[in-house]
Amino acid sequence: MYPYHNLNIKRIKKGELIAYRFVENYKQIGTCLLLIFRTKPFVRPVRPHQYQKYYDILMQWNRNN
Repeated sequence: MYPYHNLNIKRIKKGELIAYRFVENYKQIGTCLLLIFRTKPFVRPVRPHQYQKYYDILMQWNRNN
């Protein structure tokens, strides 16, 4: 199993995240949180049922940026 969310969180902690936004109609996914990174893969979508995994780390990221 690919540790998709663990790798996303690790990248955020390493300082690779440059922005994030919520969108309603992303390619074949629909509503999601888009994480935008400075390195490949640049865009990583997160489905709504996984938002809670990102809440604390994104709040920390907001305080630091």
